[in-house]
Amino acid sequence: MESSAKGSPHPLTDASKRLAHQALVVCENRMELFLVELQEERDRMLRAFWLSLAVAVFGILAGITLSAVVAVACRNWSPIGALLILAAIYAGTTAVLYAQLARIRRDWKTFPATVDELRKDRQCLAKSLP
Repeated sequence: MESSAKGSPHPLTDASKRLAHQALVVCENRMELFLVELQEERDRMLRAFWLSLAVAVFGILAGITLSAVVAVACRNWSPIGALLILAAIYAGTTAVLYAQLARIRRDWKTFPATVDELRKDRQCLAKSLP
């Protein structure tokens, strides 16, 4: 009896070892996927920051130039009218840019592939457990 206990391990022990190994493999794969998505997210954020900075700088330059053009063109007509035209242009531009920013924020998904894989893992585990 003692030799059989030492010679071959219990089938339940083997199954639990295999299950633990498979769980570790799945966790490792999910961690690798998460790290890849984290790198992509970092790159996307840096690109968005630099593009936003460039848009801000050139937007300010364009606004200054537009203000000068309207002020020179309307100096004999009406200074108040020129300011109202500029205010309308700036307000319209602000509304369009805000709408685009709101759309980007609404559609932004953080780590979508990792979340999808974890959801699939949960569903698979739920099906396999009674």
